[in-house]
Amino acid sequence: MNRNVIGIIAVIVVIGGGWYMLRGAPAAAPILPVTETPAGTGATTTTATGVTVAYTNQGFSPTSVTVPLGTAVTFINQSSGNMWVASAAHPTHTVYSGTSLNQHCPDTTNSTFDECVAVTSGNSYSFTFNKVGDWKYHNHANASQTGTVIVTDAAPI
Repeated sequence: MNRNVIGIIAVIVVIGGGWYMLRGAPAAAPILPVTETPAGTGATTTTATGVTVAYTNQGFSPTSVTVPLGTAVTFINQSSGNMWVASAAHPTHTVYSGTSLNQHCPDTTNSTFDECVAVTSGNSYSFTFNKVGDWKYHNHANASQTGTVIVTDAAPI
C-alpha cells in the first residue's frame, strides 16, 4: 500500500510541476510601429510606438490590450466583412467621449474613439488614447464582437 501512495504522490507532483512550468504568463500587447493616414492627405506617417489589433471573422485579436497614455492603437480589418470600431455602449458610443454617435460623427477632432464609418477588408482605423481608463469597444457593424483597451498612466517601456 505504501508503494501505491508514493506512486500517486509522485504522479501528482510531476503533473502539478508540469502545469506550473508550462502555464506561462499572459502576453503583453506588442508595441509596434503604426502607419497612419491623415484624413484627406493621402500621405502616411509612422509613429514610434503603437499597438495593432487585428479584426478577423472571429472578432478582435487580441481582445484586450494594455497601453500607456498617449498610445495609438490601430485596428486593421482582416475580415471578410465590414469593421466600424466604436466606443461602448452599442449603439450610442458614449463611454469614451460622453457624446452620442449622432453628436460626434463625423469625428473631425479625432477625440471620440469612434470610426464613424464602416470600412472594408484591408482598411484600418487608428486612435490615440488620451484618457486613462478601461475603454470597452465593439464593431458597430457586428456589435457582438467586442474588446477593451486599458490605458495606464505608466510611461512607455
